[in-house]
Amino acid sequence: MDLFLQIIIAIVPAAIVFMTTALFLKKQEEREVKALRIKLKQERQEFFLPNRMEAYQRVILFLERIHPNSLVMRTHNPGLPARAFQSTLVSTIREEYDHNVAQQLYISPNSWNMVKEAKEETLKIINLAGNQMPETALSTDLAAKIFEIVGEVGKLPTEIVIDAVKVEFQEML
Repeated sequence: MDLFLQIIIAIVPAAIVFMTTALFLKKQEEREVKALRIKLKQERQEFFLPNRMEAYQRVILFLERIHPNSLVMRTHNPGLPARAFQSTLVSTIREEYDHNVAQQLYISPNSWNMVKEAKEETLKIINLAGNQMPETALSTDLAAKIFEIVGEVGKLPTEIVIDAVKVEFQEML
């Protein structure tokens, strides 16, 4: 019985020391893993932040460029027939969009969907104005009709999306 008691007296403290050491090492490992995850996240942000910032800038630039007022002023050709001008406006928007489509990698899916919707709504405004033009109308007539529709709409989809993208960008920082 003495031998058994001596074995227990030796094993119990050793087991307690072993369990304490194992628990300490496990906690230490968890802290190290957590610290590595934080460091990895910071490094990832440092790597992607410039790209994300550029994407937000380019999306806002895209939205500003397809705003009907700036689009008409930038592409206007006074001698052009209205139908040809309408085609120019539509193709300009599509080219701008195609040029910026990769930016969706760096902004939220919700914001990108809003960008696409703003593009589609802008195309609708241009096509609505174009469909109201007689065959003999010139680009100046179409431009005036677009400005008239824009004046009636109030806040345009491009303006709404610019505000939303700015808010999202600020939240990202």
